Amino acid sequence: MSAALMIKTLLVWLGILALAIGNGVLREALLMPVFGAPAGLVLSGVLLSGLILGVAYAVLPWFGRLPLTRYWAIGMTWLCLTLVFEFGFGYLVQGKSWPQLFEAYTFQGGNIWPIVLLVVATAPRVAVWLRRP
Repeated sequence: MSAALMIKTLLVWLGILALAIGNGVLREALLMPVFGAPAGLVLSGVLLSGLILGVAYAVLPWFGRLPLTRYWAIGMTWLCLTLVFEFGFGYLVQGKSWPQLFEAYTFQGGNIWPIVLLVVATAPRVAVWLRRP
């Protein structure tokens, strides 16, 4: 991946990160109190997935025409950055234990985080497919 493409990939991911943080605030302040924990988690996951796909669709022209493998690489980079942030922030800043961090990957209590991660990884390629003529 070229340096310019890597910078674009990182900048877009930072935007996605900001949306994810906002989504988390919305989930804790509104969705879970109004709908309950399981439904609030599902709604939050669906909303975040839609936001990620929307961002990927919107920024696709900025990336330019690339081989399909590059779009997969962008998605996998977003996934790796997300996982590093998720575990780093959770462990180092929030002081969560590793078992607590891995609870988000169990689909228990309405948590669909693994599906959101799948969306993160595939969003650039899905956006290409949605934009095809």
